[in-house]
Amino acid sequence: MLDLRLIREEPNLVRERLGRRGNADVLALVDRVLALDEERRGHIAEVDALRARRNEVSPRVPELKRAGQNEEAERIITEMRALGERVAALEARLATVEEEVRGILLEIPNLPAVDVPAGGPEANRVVREWGEPASFAFDALPHWELGERLGILDFTRGAKVAGSGFPLFVGLGARLERALINFMLDLHVREHGYIEVWPPLLINRQAALGTGHLPKYGEDMYQVTADGFFLVPTAELPVTNLYADELLPPGALPIRHVAYTPCFRREAGAHGRETRGLLRVHQFDKVELVRFERPEEGEAALESLTSHAEAVLQRLGLAYRVLLLAAGDTGFANAKTYDLEVWSPGVQRWLEVSSCSLYADFQARRANIRFRPEPGARPLFVHTLNGSGLGMARTVSALLETYQQADGSVRIPEELAAYLGADRIA
Repeated sequence: MLDLRLIREEPNLVRERLGRRGNADVLALVDRVLALDEERRGHIAEVDALRARRNEVSPRVPELKRAGQNEEAERIITEMRALGERVAALEARLATVEEEVRGILLEIPNLPAVDVPAGGPEANRVVREWGEPASFAFDALPHWELGERLGILDFTRGAKVAGSGFPLFVGLGARLERALINFMLDLHVREHGYIEVWPPLLINRQAALGTGHLPKYGEDMYQVTADGFFLVPTAELPVTNLYADELLPPGALPIRHVAYTPCFRREAGAHGRETRGLLRVHQFDKVELVRFERPEEGEAALESLTSHAEAVLQRLGLAYRVLLLAAGDTGFANAKTYDLEVWSPGVQRWLEVSSCSLYADFQARRANIRFRPEPGARPLFVHTLNGSGLGMARTVSALLETYQQADGSVRIPEELAAYLGADRIA
C-alpha cells in the first residue's frame, strides 16, 4: 500500500511512476484518493473547530445560570446541541471517507522503481545470460513425452483424480521432485544463510491482503469457502505474514527465510501452447526465498536474492537468462522484478522459473511490519523481498529436456544425483 502522505505531497511523482504501468484506471484511483483526502481533511478541520467552540462556550452555561441569564444560557445549550449533531454527522461521514480511502489504497499498485523501464512485456530487458542452450544430434522431445515414455509422469491418472493441471509424479519422477526440493533447501540454508520455515498451507484473508494478492488476484486463488481460508499460491504469503503487526527490535534485520510448500493456483483464463505438460499447472512444488531488510538495503538485497536463485540453475547446469521486467509487466505489489528464464530445448523457448522481487515498504504497510532502527528511534516500515528458489515444475521440465539422451534416457547432474541416488533415469 502506498503512503497516503506521499500521494498528497508528491502527486505528480506518483502519477508519473504509476503511469509507466500503462493503466489509466490506476491514475483515476489516485485522483479519487486525492479528492477524498481533501474532503477528509476538511471534515477533520471542521470537527476540530466545532469541538474548540464547544470547549470555549460550554463552561459559560453554569456561570450564566448563576448570574440569572437563563435566556442566554438556553441559547448556548441549543447551539451546543446543534453543534453536537453536526459533529456526529461529520464523524459518520469521516468514517465513511476513511474507509473508502483505505479501500482505494488497497487497489493502487506499487510505484515502479526508478530504473524500471516503462511499457509492457515488449520493453523487458535482458540483463545477462548464463550457459549455452543445449543442442542435440537428434530430435529433442518435450518433457511430457519424455516423462510418459520413462514412466515418471502420468498426466492421465493425475487428471482422473483432480482434473487437468494436476500432474502425477511416479517412481523416479517422484524421487526427482523430492531430490530437487532437498537440494534447493540445503543450498539456501547451508550456503546462502537462510533460516528454513515450514509454514501453514492455508492462509486467512488478511494475510492475502497483506502481500497484495487480495483484492487483485482473488480469482486465481483457491478458496476454502466454509472457513474463509485460501490455499497458498506461494509461500510468500504465509512467510511474509509471520511478522504482520509486529515491531521488530533493533538488530533484528535482516531476516532471511526459505520455505518449501506445494502451491495452488487456479490460473483463470490460462490457455494455449504454454499449458502442455508441466508448463502451467494448478498444483506445483516451490522453494521460496523471503527477506526482510532495512530500507537502505533493499536494492542490494534484491541483487543478492536473485544471485541465490541463479545459483540453483548454475549448479544444475541449466542455461538461463535474467530479465528486468518493464513496469507494465511487473506485478501489482512489486517495485522491481527480475525474471529468471530457463532454456527449454524440447519446446525451443525460454520459460520463467523464478521471479525475484523488491516490494519496498508496500507489503509492510499493508501487513503493518515495522522495525526500530536503534533504541528510542522512530519505527519504520521494513522492506520486503521474495523470489522462487526455484519452482519445481518448470525446473523438472528443463532438466528432462536438457539432459535427454539419444537412447531416450535422462542423465542427472552430479550434484542432484547425490540426492536422487541415481545418475540416470531410463
